[in-house]
Amino acid sequence: MSTLEKTFALLLLAASLFAIYLLQPILMPFLVGIALAYLGDPIVDRLETFGLSRVIGVLIVFVVFLMVFVGSLLIVVPVLIRETGALIRDIPAFVAWLQQTTSPYLVELFGVDPFDLNLDSLKKRITSDWQETGGIVGRILSKVTASGVALLATIANIALTPVVAFYMLRDWDHVMLRIREMIPRDLVDRVVSLMTECDEVLSAFLRGQMLIMILLGCIYAMGLTLIGLKLAFLIGMVAGLASIVPYLGFFVGIIAASLAALFQFQDAIHLLYVGVIFGLGQMIEGMVLTPWLVGDRIGLHPVAVIFAVLAGGQLFGFVGVLLALPVAAVIMVFVRHLHLSYLSSEYYE
Repeated sequence: MSTLEKTFALLLLAASLFAIYLLQPILMPFLVGIALAYLGDPIVDRLETFGLSRVIGVLIVFVVFLMVFVGSLLIVVPVLIRETGALIRDIPAFVAWLQQTTSPYLVELFGVDPFDLNLDSLKKRITSDWQETGGIVGRILSKVTASGVALLATIANIALTPVVAFYMLRDWDHVMLRIREMIPRDLVDRVVSLMTECDEVLSAFLRGQMLIMILLGCIYAMGLTLIGLKLAFLIGMVAGLASIVPYLGFFVGIIAASLAALFQFQDAIHLLYVGVIFGLGQMIEGMVLTPWLVGDRIGLHPVAVIFAVLAGGQLFGFVGVLLALPVAAVIMVFVRHLHLSYLSSEYYE
């Protein structure tokens, strides 16, 4: 590439990043739709090999995705509501326990008691709000409906996501072909090779990491359930979802589970059980799940992953958090190729 072409490519990249920054409020349905299309394309391609049309294959994949989503909601939501309700009802007892166990030390050290609350009024307020039919739900809805524009935008984004996913999944191969036709002919082989490697990395990350998060959440939830922890499912699922960042799920889960176990059982043996559960979870992730589902194709150091997530959130908000790891994985592909080119260059020699 000439200097002019390289300059144009850099300007195009900068303009694209600036456009993403400006358009991030409306990007969510498109990002989710494209991600669903990317995940579903191999399945549709496989269905086409059995003689089905592209549209029929897409409809089958959509039905499967919808059944999995609805089934997950029917299983997960009632459990989360039950455990969240139990957590809210236990807040006064938890504050009382903190007053008995922690307040004397804080008063002795700092002269301040942050848990000096009127427990009777707190308990009555929480109980009345929780037991009142539609009390909390009504407050949430009143807050949401206070801004009609925000509510309409949220509904539009939710409704737009499957539409984007359907059309992207239906036309995925055509879109990829058109993009390939736009590549300069002397760069086709190199670009296709890079894009193939990027596809392998993204596939390994998206499909593998999603399965790891789900499996880890199930492992943590089942382990905490076996020791009798009331908030087992809630803590397990949160720890599993946080596992998208290495070690974050472990620390979030073990801290939350330890506090919950200490409050519920008030002994050391259950803290040991919690440590064993999360230790086994980390061993299973490191020795079985990650090598099996992801392997070493991504090549991102845990520190690089944490930096990418924080940088994406700082620059582009929630959209940046969603894009951070896939973009970082793709960048690592180019960095590896640049490194090899540098080692074989005359400048290095």
